Amino acid sequence: MKGAVEERAVELGAYIVDNNATVRATAKKFHISKSTVHKDVTERLKGNNPQLYAKVKLVLDKNKSERHIRGGMATRKKYKGI
Repeated sequence: MKGAVEERAVELGAYIVDNNATVRATAKKFHISKSTVHKDVTERLKGNNPQLYAKVKLVLDKNKSERHIRGGMATRKKYKGI
């Protein structure tokens, strides 16, 4: 994905908010690394678009609080053979 970094940060932030997406899912969708997504939506978006940053932060905080549950479900699925 090419283009201005600020535009990319806004586009990534909008995708995360609209789809309630994780950093990993967003990286996969836009074919960029997780660290790039994280840096764009936490650092660059904060100075560029504070309103969108606040919405993205809520989604990321929610995802972070639920990640141990998703990990447990993945492990269960792996060993149960589903």
